[in-house]
Amino acid sequence: MSIKADSRLLYLQVIDEIKRGIENHTYKAKEKLPSEYLLSKQLGVSRATLREALRILEEEGTVTRRHGVGTFVNSKPMFSSGIEELSSVTDMIEQAGKQPGSIYLSTEMIDPSKDEMEKFNQIHLQRLTKIERVRTADGEPVVFCVDKVPEGYIPIEKEPVGDSIFHMMEQHLQKRITYAVAYIEPVGYNERIHHVLKCDKNQPLFLLKQMHYTEDDEPVLYSANYFRPDIFRFHVLRKRV
Repeated sequence: MSIKADSRLLYLQVIDEIKRGIENHTYKAKEKLPSEYLLSKQLGVSRATLREALRILEEEGTVTRRHGVGTFVNSKPMFSSGIEELSSVTDMIEQAGKQPGSIYLSTEMIDPSKDEMEKFNQIHLQRLTKIERVRTADGEPVVFCVDKVPEGYIPIEKEPVGDSIFHMMEQHLQKRITYAVAYIEPVGYNERIHHVLKCDKNQPLFLLKQMHYTEDDEPVLYSANYFRPDIFRFHVLRKRV
């Protein structure tokens, strides 16, 4: 098929044509697109035009290009969430109409690092409770969670299988988490986490690192959550000042 009859820039036409192919399942999720040579011939455009279109599609998260291997169609995210509003992972899954669940991995007491003492604003902090869980949506593993709180902030005799750490802490401390400072970054292959989340080793993860605070500005919970990018997509609403 040729798309040159359209008056718009060719690479924009290519983007639309590939997206249509994904929507009608000509190009299926997790499968490889035809080679650049074949795809450019099918669309009637140059390989330079095709590459520009693929570059933009990769920036949007529609495809992933692997050097020397090819271009693969990404799965459509199950969850799309703005990170301006603070929600627990449990709430995020429920808002998407899925049943949240947890696979409890471990709870251990650890010595805090100097950086962690500073994060919690407790220079004499003695111990941290570290909890590792996998959060599930309708039984499918979607997030690997590592939570750290000062010793005594949650009841460690209770395994946090189905409960939100937010809710457990608020009930135990009678303090409400009101805001968090968050950083999000891509991370590469981690043998343990990728295996638990059933991810392809070439698939990066979204790491959302957050320090949570009470209304009195007390830091009470540090979380490092590894999200599957084929399941989650995050966005930020930016307003002009």
